[in-house]
Amino acid sequence: MRKGVMAACVLATSLGLLTAGCGDKHKAVPSSGGLAQPTSPGPEQSPPESPGAPESSPPAATESPGATVSPAPGPVTINAKDTSVGKILVDDKGMTLYLFDKDKDGKSSCTGECEKQWPPVVTTEKATAGQGVDASKLGTTDRPDGTKQVTYNNHPLYHYVKDTKPGDMNGQGAQAFDGKWYVVDATKGDKIEKK
Repeated sequence: MRKGVMAACVLATSLGLLTAGCGDKHKAVPSSGGLAQPTSPGPEQSPPESPGAPESSPPAATESPGATVSPAPGPVTINAKDTSVGKILVDDKGMTLYLFDKDKDGKSSCTGECEKQWPPVVTTEKATAGQGVDASKLGTTDRPDGTKQVTYNNHPLYHYVKDTKPGDMNGQGAQAFDGKWYVVDATKGDKIEKK
């Protein structure tokens, strides 16, 4: 009988089956009964995800400081143009030029905010008279910032920011900065008051 039990244990052991009666050297069958199942490995653990490189936003574009622009690098040509109010002064692009009746003795009184609205005609060289312009009336005057402003018949000359194309005369007769602004008569070199 003992030999029969031992033979059954050997057979069961060789088949991977464990029984309760096979002695101390063998494991007992699980309490649930039946055959012992090999332990299934736990769910495969994937390696922890590396956070990866943090998203880097593209570097902010740096604005290169603008170069200082010379107001008029080179000579300035003053021309005459026939208009509805007479023959007036214009620049070499045909833009209307003005005088400021507050200016005295050939000196500009338009600075600061005024010169942003009424940019002075400045040059680094001598102004040139175009067709219909009296060269003897052309000159320059020193501005407070050290630039040279073109004059005609001793009147400092200006553009107007609201003139956007040749032929515009939006500043004619305008009241601004404690004075009035007029187009300039190319022949006489004085203001033209009519609109």
